[in-house]
Amino acid sequence: MEIKIDDLSGGEVIALLKEHLADMYATSPPESVHALNVDALKSPEITFFSGWNDNKLQGCIAIKQLTPQHIEIKSMRTANASRKSGVGTALLSHALNAAIERGYQKVSLETGTQDFFLPARKLYEKFGFTYCEPFSDYKLDPNSYFMTRKLGDKLLINTL
Repeated sequence: MEIKIDDLSGGEVIALLKEHLADMYATSPPESVHALNVDALKSPEITFFSGWNDNKLQGCIAIKQLTPQHIEIKSMRTANASRKSGVGTALLSHALNAAIERGYQKVSLETGTQDFFLPARKLYEKFGFTYCEPFSDYKLDPNSYFMTRKLGDKLLINTL
């Protein structure tokens, strides 16, 4: 899979992000949806990655700088046709490696508490994320789990 920094101008990426937002609003109350729309993802503190295989979009992930040492994972999404194929693992590994190369020391994320988010939580746990208190501007929310992990100097292995 080819993973690249994306400018969010392609129709396939925009459609995947719209699908992502629709699922978030279908799964969580509106006040508990923290997914970003396309315009918000174009913010200068965000790097957005898309993953492609044979010119077909497999998924996406973004990293948002919170401080010079701390980033947040945003907009992690695997295309429906690519679920359970290792795309999520490859995207997360790529994003974490990019963060390590840029010198970040900590990465955090917010995800839902509903069963819909269980595969994502299991993936994050596999990568060493642990549950934590809300970070940045987040508040305690019964529909959100917060997770974090430290980053070291060692790059992660990309398995796809």
